[in-house]
Amino acid sequence: QVQLVESGGGVVQPGGSLRLSCTASGITLMFYAMNWYRRTPGKQRELVATITIGGHYDHYADSVKGRFTGPRDHNTVYLQMSSLKPEDTAVYYCHVTHLQTGYWGQGTQVTVSS
Repeated sequence: QVQLVESGGGVVQPGGSLRLSCTASGITLMFYAMNWYRRTPGKQRELVATITIGGHYDHYADSVKGRFTGPRDHNTVYLQMSSLKPEDTAVYYCHVTHLQTGYWGQGTQVTVSS
């Protein structure tokens, strides 16, 4: 059974940095592209980043481009967030598709506030 476990959220001041982690069990993440989404109350879920195998074709939403990156290792994918803004406040989710089934992490809250 595939499970994704996220960690790393928290409260940070504007301009600060956070790193989210998404670790899998049941699959080895290095063989999968995966996505980071975020959801803010009252807004639709937003695709923030697509992290590709090997990292050469990663894609980021315009709202985070140049501030977020998605390093990865054998079984963990990260979302390194810098120059954070209040509008980055959201619950962040990682997502992977395995054998045509989508799996989600439990979500981690990021709050950017002074």
